[in-house]
Amino acid sequence: MVYDIMIIGGGTAGLTSGIYGARAGKSVIVFEGSFAGGLIVTSPFIENYPAIQNISGPEFATNLLSQAEAFGTKIVYESIIEVDIEGKIKRVISESNEYIGKTVIIATGTKRRKLGFENEDKLIGKGLSYCAYCDGAFFRGKDVAVVGGGNTALEDALYLSDICKTVYIIHRRDKLKGEKAISNEIFKRENIKFLTNTVVDDIIGDKVLNLVKIRNLKTGEIRDLSVNGLFVAIGQIPQNEIFSPPVTLDSSGYIVATEDCKTNVSGVFVAGDCRVKKLRQLITASADGATAVNSAIEYLNGGK
Repeated sequence: MVYDIMIIGGGTAGLTSGIYGARAGKSVIVFEGSFAGGLIVTSPFIENYPAIQNISGPEFATNLLSQAEAFGTKIVYESIIEVDIEGKIKRVISESNEYIGKTVIIATGTKRRKLGFENEDKLIGKGLSYCAYCDGAFFRGKDVAVVGGGNTALEDALYLSDICKTVYIIHRRDKLKGEKAISNEIFKRENIKFLTNTVVDDIIGDKVLNLVKIRNLKTGEIRDLSVNGLFVAIGQIPQNEIFSPPVTLDSSGYIVATEDCKTNVSGVFVAGDCRVKKLRQLITASADGATAVNSAIEYLNGGK
């Protein structure tokens, strides 16, 4: 089958594109390598999406997926490992299948940035985590630390403060970067402690995380922080390597696109956090999803 629209990535942007594309009567397939919804699934709560006062990330993702499927969007849980997208007919290849279509929307989102320590990967799931909402329950009643000072880190700290004994926020600056509403709530929690102007200097452990070494950026002092769990929330990085060339990326690896989400490759569009943009939020991902698929439909109807 030759699909009208092939969407790589089943997060908020990709599923929104799926909804709009299917409603327009186009044949749409979405490829998702892990779980539908993207990083929003790891958010314990969402309070800044218009008309929805409070909803959990998993619930939002489930609703979005159900809506996309209800309109006829096909969801395939396969990771795309190779693409051939310069011709009129585009090919995307997973580990087990090859698919062809007339247009491609790249909506691969981002992944959590790692601390960069040599033993980091082997400690994932053994005291080190990038998802408080996924793994927080394992540390009920224990001492934990969150690395970061943005919205994700603060949301993680709030969630963990309800189930953990003490939550340390390790932040390299002297002020938090998150939204005022979240910061205000953080300061109300007596079991949240702040380690500002501080970075993680090392993580110690073989089979499990045993110790976190922290360094004060002003004094240079290094000391031990004894916690059972370390949750990393220091930003995201794109995962666009398989598209370039021919798709143009900026120096940080984000896809360069026009305001209407067109890339430099004819018939290839981009939506969501994986593209160059100033604001990466749930609502901007939704907006990108609608914009990108509208551009794809115009292309299918004879536009450029």
